[in-house]
Amino acid sequence: MLPGEEDWAALAVDETSLAWRRGSDIRVFAAAGYILMLQVAHPTVGAGVSQLSQYREDPVGRFQRTSDFTNQIVYGGPEGAARMGRLVREMHKSIKGTRDDGERYHALEPEAFAWVHATGAEAIVKGHELFGIRFTASQKEELWAEWRRVGRFLGIRWRDLPETWAGFTAYRDEMMFTRLERTVCVEEVWDSLENPLLPRRVRQLPGPAPELVRRALVHATRLNTVGMMTPKLRERLGFSWSFAEEAEFQLNARLARAATPVMPASLKCTGPEFAARRADRIARGKPAPLDTSLATT
Repeated sequence: MLPGEEDWAALAVDETSLAWRRGSDIRVFAAAGYILMLQVAHPTVGAGVSQLSQYREDPVGRFQRTSDFTNQIVYGGPEGAARMGRLVREMHKSIKGTRDDGERYHALEPEAFAWVHATGAEAIVKGHELFGIRFTASQKEELWAEWRRVGRFLGIRWRDLPETWAGFTAYRDEMMFTRLERTVCVEEVWDSLENPLLPRRVRQLPGPAPELVRRALVHATRLNTVGMMTPKLRERLGFSWSFAEEAEFQLNARLARAATPVMPASLKCTGPEFAARRADRIARGKPAPLDTSLATT
């Protein structure tokens, strides 16, 4: 059940919160492929995503469109968060069918729906741990409390997620190693990373430039996707990983962390501007289409 209007103000986060200040650092988007894999490796989520062909065509774009939802939940204020929560629930009502194992599923199954939301906190914390500024233990608890609150706008019940960050890490590990599997959608997503959609400005560049950008993007996305996995999760999902790949991944992460002092504030917190720019369209029930984040605005 969605929260009533009388609860919106207490559930919403604002500019003083960690979710607001650190949830949309541009470097967190390096976790796009990793988080998507965590999601589609869940049998229910994977089945639902497999039915939507545009996600197979542009998996990282799915993360960007998910950001359309997340940015409104975090940066849209109480009314924007409530509006987006209703829209997300409504969009998922019709997503149902048969999983890879032959079991029936519905996208609003509490476990699967809560898991997708929970991976957002994993993206923020692990993204900063590798590419930005590490969260302290108390900050992780604070962020998780905020994340549970905004999850209520999506209809995620308090009991659907653990109360503490320690509880979350135990829950995350149990999900990874007992519920996640190499679904058909995991394979589809991995294959589709070979053909990412490029920004329109890049596609219009002359000569070999678009292809060079595509190759660099494919390499970086695949490297980050597998690099952010634990060895045990890589093994469970069937991904190989070499010493050379680990060395390159760690070097890239160090360079990203080193950039912190010189990064402009607008890149450390991209959400407010993005949410404001998208608010009118979302209010009309039109979240990001396939090419929104890639088009010239």
